[in-house]
Amino acid sequence: MGTEKVYLREKRLEDAPDDYAWRKDPDLARLDAAAPLTAKFSDYLAAFREELEHPTPNQRRFAIDANDGTHIGNCMYYDIDTRRSEAELGIMIGKRAYWNQGLGTEAVRALLRHIFTDTALQRVHLKTLAWNKRAQRCFQKSGLRECQRLQRNGQRFVVMEICREDVTGVQEQAAD
Repeated sequence: MGTEKVYLREKRLEDAPDDYAWRKDPDLARLDAAAPLTAKFSDYLAAFREELEHPTPNQRRFAIDANDGTHIGNCMYYDIDTRRSEAELGIMIGKRAYWNQGLGTEAVRALLRHIFTDTALQRVHLKTLAWNKRAQRCFQKSGLRECQRLQRNGQRFVVMEICREDVTGVQEQAAD
């Protein structure tokens, strides 16, 4: 599944070195309100392989490839709640050379199109750091809107959401 600029695909074992490097990067970890990974690569690789072989049922993870075939990041929807018909979205563009080109926005749009076309989920939400205006612009361009603010572990977050009917309305407006 993809767009003109990006392609979302299933994760592969070959993605592990990129993912490991991105998870160890302090600047990228800060964007995710997380601590950088400290595990050895061999331990990370074993856990990565296990997740590929036995995926968690309440999440779907994808690699993001640029149109030149380069693995540039990851996205996922997780904490899938079938009873409430919702999930949380996450994305990271790990290769800095691909930042500020609209690829994150394209990836979010492709993931939302997949969710609202291929699943019964009705609502997708996410949390982004209040100071991360670039991420908020990406999510707004993808149709998400702010629905609340919260504070956790000393960090302030903006919660954003999009519902199936919002996507239908956006698609109808684009067709007019």
